[in-house]
Amino acid sequence: MNSKLKIIGVYILTAIVSVVILAAAFWVRNGLIEREKPMIVNGGAEKQEVLFAIDKDLEATNQAGEQIKLSSLKGKVWVVGEFFAICPHCAMRNGQELRGLIDEFGKQPGFHLTCISIDPETDDVEKLKEYASALNADPSNWWFLTTGNTQTAHEYMEGTMKFFKVKLRTDPLDIESNGKYMHDLGLAVVNQNFEVVGKWPLAEARKQNPALYQTRKQEMYETIRRELAK
Repeated sequence: MNSKLKIIGVYILTAIVSVVILAAAFWVRNGLIEREKPMIVNGGAEKQEVLFAIDKDLEATNQAGEQIKLSSLKGKVWVVGEFFAICPHCAMRNGQELRGLIDEFGKQPGFHLTCISIDPETDDVEKLKEYASALNADPSNWWFLTTGNTQTAHEYMEGTMKFFKVKLRTDPLDIESNGKYMHDLGLAVVNQNFEVVGKWPLAEARKQNPALYQTRKQEMYETIRRELAK
């Protein structure tokens, strides 16, 4: 009888251990999947066409020295991202991702690109003009903007556009390699009604997972095409 009880006890213990191992495996798997998710993404599912409405306007100056309001883009489909002129990551993203968007959609009058400086007190109009010229950015469909006030720019991008919080780097070596700000490199798509319909961290996906990058890029392009067709 004791032998039978021991055998039964071993089976029960084995079953409990197996359940614990399976639960841990699923927890780790879900954590890895969650880490791969973009910051805000609408992959084109019809049930979620709008993430949020932009409830505040922003006044700024573009690379041509023109005073503009973002609300003037109502009626267009536009892509918006943060940048600052000496950020090496922005230079790569803007030269690849944004140039690619202009090449793909720039001939359509309803499309626009907007890059908002998070270091606006350094990025004056002359610096924006030089930066835009290097990328052959035409102000008719591609703005580089400065608000002239750092707090205004950060509050708008973090609060209204829901980008990640901008963080000031303190390590001199880190600053030398990456620039003084750590910031969100994602690109948000805004529809004709001034609503954000998706946001894609393509720069991060490009570094981490080429297959994921291609998937996210395709989702973004499909979203833009869908919105332009409306």
